[in-house]
Amino acid sequence: MKNTILIADDEEKICQVVRKYLEKENFNVIECSNGLDAIKEFKKGHPDLVVLDIMMPGADGWEVCRELRKTSDVPIIMLTAREDEIDRILGLEMGADDYVVKPFSPRELVARVKAVLRRVTDKESPNDKRTILNYEGISINLDTRQVIVNNKDITLTLKEFDILYILAEAPGRIFTREKILEIVWGYDYIGDARTVDTHINRLRDKLSKAAGDVSYVNTVWGVGYKFDPPAGNNN
Repeated sequence: MKNTILIADDEEKICQVVRKYLEKENFNVIECSNGLDAIKEFKKGHPDLVVLDIMMPGADGWEVCRELRKTSDVPIIMLTAREDEIDRILGLEMGADDYVVKPFSPRELVARVKAVLRRVTDKESPNDKRTILNYEGISINLDTRQVIVNNKDITLTLKEFDILYILAEAPGRIFTREKILEIVWGYDYIGDARTVDTHINRLRDKLSKAAGDVSYVNTVWGVGYKFDPPAGNNN
């Protein structure tokens, strides 16, 4: 079954070239030239991955990324005309999975698309992992990507869930920011470890609304993070 890629860029020539290369690699392609249309096409077409230009009319790439992340964990690759670190960090903190700097090689973008989709597929294949982690007050289901805290369903983004799962799979073990980046974002990720802090903070905020005074994810200052389940039965 073909994967569908949504491309949102107001430069028609870029869309045409990228479409040609993606279709050559057996992808279906949806094109749009502004941010508002990108949101509409996403809801209508349910693509497997979204390529977003930052500078677009209607709504820029940041706004579109923020809107999609309210309801979906679909992989997002940002296109930026500037090789600016703050752009890359902002995009990744908003939930983007990768970024490509203009001008870029269409072959490079296709390679990034394949790499991101492959990482998502690998994460969805549990292999020898325990599919359900149960600790006092919290249940984490890898198959359904569902987290329940004190009988309340917690909605997490793809990255937030992945971070929680790898920490909870090894309670008490300390994971450095670099190790979390390596596992969750992949070996080929080039970015700032501070994005881990942002995702951890959002994860904690969501958990705390149901967990109250219990802190499942704790900081080990100067080292990284660990999962500390409350005393009680777990499996």
